[in-house]
Amino acid sequence: MGSATGRMQRTSLLLLLLGASISILWGISLERGSRAGVMGFPGVYLGTKCLLQHGDPYNVEQMQKVYDSAGLTVPSQSAALRQSATLYVNLPTTFLFVAPFALLPLGVAQTAWLILTISCFILGAFLMWRLGNSYSPGVSVFLAFIVLANCEVIFSGGNTAGLVVGLCVIAVWCFLQDRLVGVGVVCLAIALAIKPHDAGPLWFYFLLAGHRHTKRALQSGLLTLALAGIAFVWVADVAPNWLPEFRANLAIISARGGINEPGPLSIGVGSPDMIIDLQTFVSVLTDDPHIYNPITYAVCALLLGVWSFVVLRSKQSVQKAWFALVSVMSLSMLVTYHRSYDARLLLLSIPACCMLWAEGGAIGWIAFVLSAAAIVFTADIPLALLTHATRDLYSPTGSILAKLGVSVVARPAPLILLAIAIFYLFVFARRDRSAETLPASST
Repeated sequence: MGSATGRMQRTSLLLLLLGASISILWGISLERGSRAGVMGFPGVYLGTKCLLQHGDPYNVEQMQKVYDSAGLTVPSQSAALRQSATLYVNLPTTFLFVAPFALLPLGVAQTAWLILTISCFILGAFLMWRLGNSYSPGVSVFLAFIVLANCEVIFSGGNTAGLVVGLCVIAVWCFLQDRLVGVGVVCLAIALAIKPHDAGPLWFYFLLAGHRHTKRALQSGLLTLALAGIAFVWVADVAPNWLPEFRANLAIISARGGINEPGPLSIGVGSPDMIIDLQTFVSVLTDDPHIYNPITYAVCALLLGVWSFVVLRSKQSVQKAWFALVSVMSLSMLVTYHRSYDARLLLLSIPACCMLWAEGGAIGWIAFVLSAAAIVFTADIPLALLTHATRDLYSPTGSILAKLGVSVVARPAPLILLAIAIFYLFVFARRDRSAETLPASST
């Protein structure tokens, strides 16, 4: 028995290493094949470089000068690359973490950043696989492999989402396993500072969960505020007009024709790193932000209200915490701007899915189908195939039934994320109030 278990563990590890190798090698080849070289990490690197040189990274003209001095050009025919390069929209807190890398040459800095990102991400995936493995080894390695084999976009450009996802997952593991809690506090604080729309919902759960979790959330929040205060003072001193410029840049990329517009013809939904919020689904039915935005906000606000009520009234346990976290994480992807690489936070669904699979019955199958579908339809390779196959399906003059079909076929991610958010909320609400703990072997 022990020998068979050991062989399965080694086989699982080899599969996970294979999946990670696919993403790393393919991602690096994609990065080297890019002529523009400004997407992902180079963008935040050069923005930080601009600030270190006492320039205003939120000013288009000043950012263009930094690109020119670095010898990087942006193809004029590519609206996506022009906006990504010259319209800086990262929060000032990002500068604090990129500044040490910006002191290095771009090539060296990008390599060091990728090593950090890949290390954090793979560590997070390994921790989730280990937790799920104690319940269902087969399901755990299957889901973890799909995630690790579909991170080409993150690893090709060094997008900050890769680091943030890894830090979020590590922080959740530290808090729920009650190990290396100080590390978890720091990880969550950094994630909050860089991408609050990714880490914020997870932080909100721990804030509401009570007892030691609330304490840890407050510690992370205070550390984030301290970092934000330092960053804002620094940026305001160098670029006093940064806030209105930041807002203007956000408005441009979110408006009609912008890279973050969720409309059916947007350049932001025609690539493997497509936008996955609920607006992208509803906009196919009615391409009017005055309609699809309120519908999205109403649906998400209702579900978030129910989720908050259940969390506040429920007696918390480790097992139920996983269900609550998967639900709010999936819901947060729908309410506002998120791309497919942000959905790598679905790593958190691996332990939750494996717990339910181990229980058997219909609920285990539903958990597996939904979790697997959510991971697959936010994964790079399936999305690349999907966008290629469905790029000509939408017609503005089509019937409502035809448009609904396009939404389901070409924009499945929001619908699946909505389903998984509701499902795990239902499971969370139905759990017994008795305390449940993970088995010791899961650590």
